[in-house]
Amino acid sequence: MIGKLTGLVEPQTHALLINVRGVGYLVRVGTKLLTTPAETELSLYIHTHVKEDAFDLYGFATLQEKELFLLLLSVSGVGPNIALSISDQGAEKIIEAVQQAQVSFFTQIPRVGKKLAQKIIIDLKGKLGSLKELQLGPTSPAEEIVVTALTNLGFDENQVLDYIKTIDIEDHTPEESIRQAIQHLGQHQLS
Repeated sequence: MIGKLTGLVEPQTHALLINVRGVGYLVRVGTKLLTTPAETELSLYIHTHVKEDAFDLYGFATLQEKELFLLLLSVSGVGPNIALSISDQGAEKIIEAVQQAQVSFFTQIPRVGKKLAQKIIIDLKGKLGSLKELQLGPTSPAEEIVVTALTNLGFDENQVLDYIKTIDIEDHTPEESIRQAIQHLGQHQLS
């Protein structure tokens, strides 16, 4: 399964073609990423959606966006295209809409009727605690650098994210944070 792609962007009508060393992956993305200029190098976290008649890749700029997409996808009646359209609205707006039971927020999205909007609110209300734990707000560029570097070095992504929560990355340069994390995570892998 594909977890992450890094390559040059070739914009398409409703997706991005990510050229990774001569192999083009067609990745469905939200409207914000669709405006990525051609020939820009981009890294995307990937969700592979397989069904009888399709094998689709969905791309997200951050792990948090991908987790939100998967949470929406877990609601019965919400397919990947609807989940992508909803998650493209932004985590803060979605959380607020669920907390305040704003049916109209969800019904403005194509193919989401009143019943489905109510179902989304009910289902996500119970999972809202995990949404907050994911810290779905924008992650800092420094945090992205540290997480990417450590996962590229072979460290488990979940362990890296857990460790990152325990330190204040903004107080250190990314290089210092990476060094500290390698020491910490390396010791825990040996034990």
